[in-house]
Amino acid sequence: MIRAAIVQDIPAIFSLIQELASYERAPEQVVNTPAQLEIDLFEDQICHAIVATNETDVVIGFALYYISYSTWKGRCLYLEDFYVQEAERKQGYGQALFDEIVHIAKKMGVKRMDWQVLDWNHTALNFYRRNHATLDPEWINGRLFFE
Repeated sequence: MIRAAIVQDIPAIFSLIQELASYERAPEQVVNTPAQLEIDLFEDQICHAIVATNETDVVIGFALYYISYSTWKGRCLYLEDFYVQEAERKQGYGQALFDEIVHIAKKMGVKRMDWQVLDWNHTALNFYRRNHATLDPEWINGRLFFE
């Protein structure tokens, strides 16, 4: 049910990325393309992905991550996106994906795993709390966008 993404998964993963953007009320902000995602995942390998599949081997969720770095801690894993289709939730796919990411992080020997969650996404916040995550209200995200 949980496996490493393969090139043939790119259309499904990209579709899920678009679903996630819509869920987060920002569909117009997706400027990435399936072609670029394929390059980043499989040619340049700047990020990695795992997928959740249902009983008919249809991709219904994914987690995309990469190695980040903390000057205080060293190597870290950043969970960029983690999403399961709404119709497939509450069946254990999300927990299985999250457990696999935690397993990957521990196997890689990272010192910390980071991600962001929107403050209005109570379902996700509760999920992370059930998984004993620290949700830090002190840090403000900073960003610069480049075209």
